[in-house]
Amino acid sequence: MSSVLSAFVRELPGWFLLSGVFLPVALLLFLLIAYFRIKLIEVNEELSQAPYRSCQQSLKDSSSSHRRMKRRDYRGMTKAKA
Repeated sequence: MSSVLSAFVRELPGWFLLSGVFLPVALLLFLLIAYFRIKLIEVNEELSQAPYRSCQQSLKDSSSSHRRMKRRDYRGMTKAKA
């Protein structure tokens, strides 16, 4: 297996390996990093502009309603099994 791999690398031109494999992958990774950095900056700006109390209250409301729904589903499942 190693002889096949070494023969492949020996016959493969270096410029093709660099420009056809390494460069596109590296550019794609840099593009993804830049995209997610921009999105993170946008979210941080939105969070800094939003009032803290309303965000905190909406999180409490959504989590409590989620807990009520889970509790309701759990109770319904126990009755259905019995």
